[in-house]
Amino acid sequence: MPDLTKTAADAAVQDAVPAVDPAPEPKAKAEKARSLWGDAWQDLRRRPIFIVSSVMILILLTITAFPGWFTSANPTLGDLQNHFLQKPQLSKVFSPEWLGYDAQGRSVYARMIHGTRASVLVGLGTATVVTLFGGLVGMLAGYFGGVIDSILSRLTDVFFGIPFLLGAMVVLNSFTDRTVPIVIGALAFLGWTQTARVMRGSVITIKQADYVQAAKALGAGTRRILFRHILPNAIAPVIVVATISLGVYISAEATLSYLGLGLDGVSWGNDISTGGSQIRVAQYIMLFPSIMLSLTVLSFIMLGEAVRNALDPKTR
Repeated sequence: MPDLTKTAADAAVQDAVPAVDPAPEPKAKAEKARSLWGDAWQDLRRRPIFIVSSVMILILLTITAFPGWFTSANPTLGDLQNHFLQKPQLSKVFSPEWLGYDAQGRSVYARMIHGTRASVLVGLGTATVVTLFGGLVGMLAGYFGGVIDSILSRLTDVFFGIPFLLGAMVVLNSFTDRTVPIVIGALAFLGWTQTARVMRGSVITIKQADYVQAAKALGAGTRRILFRHILPNAIAPVIVVATISLGVYISAEATLSYLGLGLDGVSWGNDISTGGSQIRVAQYIMLFPSIMLSLTVLSFIMLGEAVRNALDPKTR
């Protein structure tokens, strides 16, 4: 027979002891706060416009670096006897006769592929020089202020008042051999003003921040403040301007080549100009380089727009 007294005592003890909750599961580790660039990258990965433009630009860069992968034809070698104004043969994809031949018997497809290198190099080179020089001018003007700001700002206004294409035509007209570096120099000579203005305004805002004032109070030098504290936080709008302007520089080079003042040799602008004289009998000579130019400019503008939206919190 069970001991009722003992059973009741055990129950009383159990009731008196408070129930202990099971040990809580360890909480998930707090997500590490992302920086501006990390947050922008997460936003860009979800934007179809960024993915499409990046793929198009990657293809263009591949063509620029390795044109021989896409065609083996010589873009400057013509055969008037066999290929004078030969129509495109769209069934022969990626062959020299795919997009037809021009009035000098040269493959339109081969010239379009090799013309990519000249146009993209001019765009990338000009954007790089403009970003470096214009960013430096704007950073110095915005940080130091006073007399330095006045001098640099007035210098910027002088160059900003010169019409871009007209000034580039005047500069390039003084050279007999217009190579890629010369065209880059002419475009950058007149195109750095917008970058300088954007950088100046960004630096003026950033230099009032608490972390910059704290760095000054701790005795940090001017170089350290500029390149470790101000530049990383002020460069975002400049990158956006440079990305969008890259397409503008490619279009400007094609315009100058169309007018006969651009690159010497194979380029989209030269082919568009050549095709203009044959537009009544062979529209394809002008059509295909124009399509390639439009897609290239559109790709960089789309990329710049996606980057701008990702770096600007107001657009979210």
